[in-house]
Amino acid sequence: MAERTIAAIATPLGEGSIGVVRISGKDAALIADKVFYSVSGKTVSSLSGYQALFGEVRNGDKRIDEAVALRFCAPKSYTGEDVVELSVHGGALMVREVLRTVLDAGAVLAGAGEFTKRAFLNGKMDLVKAESVMGLISASNNSELRIARSAHAGGVAKQLKYVEEKLVSAAASIAAYCDYPEEDLGELNVDTFTSELRRVESALDKMLKEYDVGRVLREGVETVIVGRPNVGKSTLMNLLTGVQRSIVTDIAGTTRDVIEDTVMLGEIPLRLADTAGIRDSRDSVEAMGVDLARQRLNDSQLVFAVFDASREPEEEDFALLKECENKNCIIILNKCDKGCRFNKDFGGNKECVYLSAKTGDGADALALAVARVTKAESLSPDSAVLVSERQRDLARRAFIAVSEAINAITAGVTPDAVGVMVDDAIAALYEMTGKRVSESVTDEIFKKFCVGK
Repeated sequence: MAERTIAAIATPLGEGSIGVVRISGKDAALIADKVFYSVSGKTVSSLSGYQALFGEVRNGDKRIDEAVALRFCAPKSYTGEDVVELSVHGGALMVREVLRTVLDAGAVLAGAGEFTKRAFLNGKMDLVKAESVMGLISASNNSELRIARSAHAGGVAKQLKYVEEKLVSAAASIAAYCDYPEEDLGELNVDTFTSELRRVESALDKMLKEYDVGRVLREGVETVIVGRPNVGKSTLMNLLTGVQRSIVTDIAGTTRDVIEDTVMLGEIPLRLADTAGIRDSRDSVEAMGVDLARQRLNDSQLVFAVFDASREPEEEDFALLKECENKNCIIILNKCDKGCRFNKDFGGNKECVYLSAKTGDGADALALAVARVTKAESLSPDSAVLVSERQRDLARRAFIAVSEAINAITAGVTPDAVGVMVDDAIAALYEMTGKRVSESVTDEIFKKFCVGK
């Protein structure tokens, strides 16, 4: 595959100031010479790396567009190969025609993620960093971008290197003890060995927990607003979305269907649903809405249970609180601008926020409560957060193997058997970083990339 010289459009299609066609492979400069003609008469292949020429792209005698050709020489390029980038005017038709001309000159259309795959195969980055590239491209909020940026900058790789070095050292100690019994190496120090493995176990456990928090920041939290009629659910929905998504009236039972939107609360995306007021109803349509509300309450990851705090709590309020007992729930005592008649211990040990959805007072406190409940507040800016389910699965395999090794050595299992478990943990880490990974796995990873990256 690496013998092929590939090309693709590297910028989004659409109207823009420039569009870039990237060529990578051993014949990149020679192919560029067939289609690009500089005003100075110099060829692309005559340039040393990181130099550019101004000229035009032609297909035979047909002038296509003015262009700038920029050359990168192997191994100092994104892919580690010779690379040429042709920058032209950014219309979709224009860039497609330039690409077609480059392909006619001998390049092959790049597959999805093939540029980044070549960068991995040529040792320019490990698999963890390669996977972070798609996170940088697809990030839809600042938190997601921060996680991808940290991984791309080597935060995850640094933590994995620490874990790997500890495990390799542990494996070497066992190998020396088992393979050279005739040498006077002394007994394996079980306490020291176990202590080192516990440090590894703790590091892997932290990465797994932070992955779950990172997934919240990437994918958002399925959140439902529930409560009795007229407690201010729809007003809260409108406050959080910033627009009138839900109809607000003094008539109980106005909201009958589930109204949905995605909002950012602090740094956390919420996939938010406003539901019908929960009460017994003889109205068949409203009753269907109440059933949907209860279904969402059971299925959602996070519940905003809203109560009218300006009135004394009633039996139905305590019944709703009971329904939320085993849920990830934030108690919202709304209408506090009219006074609060609820006891401060009403929500028990659940997060409780005093709010006026009408005025917005308490919205910041709600954002902080969500951060605490989702554990997002525990994620520091420099946290090493795994960026894919593949990475999480391999970290989990390593964690299980290390835990088993600790239990085994503590129970008096022979060191050679413990060594097998340590080797399993190392193998999982090697697969994560790409030191030992099958071609089918790398193909699966990079086919998720966009063409041109």
